[in-house]
Amino acid sequence: MLGTLAPAESAFNPADLHRAVERVREPAHIVRHPDGFVGVGFGSGAGQPLEWLGTLPALYPEWLGDRSFQEAHGTRYAYIAGAMANGIASTDIVIAIAKAGGIGFFGAAGLPESRVSAAIDTIQAALGKADEGGLPHGFNLIHSPQEPELEAAVADLYLRRGIRRVSAAAYMGLTPWIVRYAVTGLTRTPDGRIHRQNHVFAKISRPEVARRFLSPAPQEILAQLLRDRLIPASEAALARSVPIAEDVTMESDSGGHTDNQPLGAVLPILLRLRDDLVRQHGYTRPIRIGAAGGMGTPNAVASAFALGAAYVLTGSVNQASLEAALAPNAKEMLCKADAADVAMAPAADMFEMGVEVQVLKRGTLFAARGHKLRDIYQRFSGLSDIPPEERSKLERDIFKDTLENVWAKTDAFFQERDPKQLARARADEKHKMALVFRAYLGQSSKWAIAGAPDRIMDYQIWCGPAMGSFNQWAKGSFLEPASGRTVTQIALNLLEGAAVVTRAGQLRSYGVPVPAEAWDFRPRLLG
Repeated sequence: MLGTLAPAESAFNPADLHRAVERVREPAHIVRHPDGFVGVGFGSGAGQPLEWLGTLPALYPEWLGDRSFQEAHGTRYAYIAGAMANGIASTDIVIAIAKAGGIGFFGAAGLPESRVSAAIDTIQAALGKADEGGLPHGFNLIHSPQEPELEAAVADLYLRRGIRRVSAAAYMGLTPWIVRYAVTGLTRTPDGRIHRQNHVFAKISRPEVARRFLSPAPQEILAQLLRDRLIPASEAALARSVPIAEDVTMESDSGGHTDNQPLGAVLPILLRLRDDLVRQHGYTRPIRIGAAGGMGTPNAVASAFALGAAYVLTGSVNQASLEAALAPNAKEMLCKADAADVAMAPAADMFEMGVEVQVLKRGTLFAARGHKLRDIYQRFSGLSDIPPEERSKLERDIFKDTLENVWAKTDAFFQERDPKQLARARADEKHKMALVFRAYLGQSSKWAIAGAPDRIMDYQIWCGPAMGSFNQWAKGSFLEPASGRTVTQIALNLLEGAAVVTRAGQLRSYGVPVPAEAWDFRPRLLG
């Protein structure tokens, strides 16, 4: 029987309509009462004296985004849990998200090759290998301008171990290693189509960088790979007909490396750029533009899909989850954050280039201390030039050790990691100072992972405003405490809520007086 809603001027109950909006898995009949009021009903509607205006079909979270994403990657949802560096996006996160129907990327950035290899073993044991029908998963490949050999080694590891999806992060231009990964395994099927073995998910925030990933591989890099016999001529030929990445993620105001770009301004630019390049190069395979940054509430997720995003990627909100490899006290700090409790700070991996990352400000002095180090680096030509009073403050407040001892530890680290850095430091005092300062910046995130009690004020916790919006949305629910936050429940609630918000907008566009609370989906246990 078709249920009806009373006219708004009499017995209209907004709560009834709110409940109707949340029944997204049922078709919604839009009806007009004899007095002209437009409402929503469910069921067959037989025998009711109402004018049927139309029916909205059922809406499932699985239907949000571009269906080609699920088809290309074998997922249930157009949803990604992003690669938080130093293994914070843990093997547990990758495994849980894959089993829930999305894709998780292991946070390989900042880890030695041995750790990454061990993570591959763990994930493939739980999910299976991609080439053998395993559940979809991926690993991070970060641009390493200071350590190109490390980037090359990790890319080679992925190719040897059958990792078919990488999240390419912090790239400002293309390197031979990301190009090699992208074009390796390109073949032409008997019906003439190009088959792609490896998938690059490029995280970008600038149209000029997106253009590089959405274009075919540069000929000079292909020529280099051919000379070095890293790819065969057949792959180089096919590489001219496909872009480097078929999944490009617009990263707006996010945690970690970010340009703090507004999604609503840049995503439409990237969508048009994608369309222009598809026409220019005659691509026949689907090219998708996804959205990241600020994905902390169902409303934000729904707005990204409404803008045209093919998929969404979450980051900051997963750091406080049970599966994240972050210390419990650091997770508690995240759970108390508000949207304004973030700041920009120098990035350890690109310190000399002036690149910044967005971090948690509340409860830590890392951002302020990082800026202090950059100020000193810009003012002086080497450690020996730092005035005694300034040097004393650095040793007491930031390093908690003498600069001589810090350099000795830094020297030992690079003896194993990259000896060429030490040779350069012996010839360039400013580079030596940069390595010492990078030691603090690099260790600060590891202190947050380990939960070092004497370094709480130095914790570097990558975080964007989405964390604060998530906390406000989760307040009073089972997702408020860190103990209740699993990456699966976070994902399912964001997606379910996004479907409800989308349905509310659809009904309002048809003249239904949808109450304001219909846009406030509340967290609930989903499975």
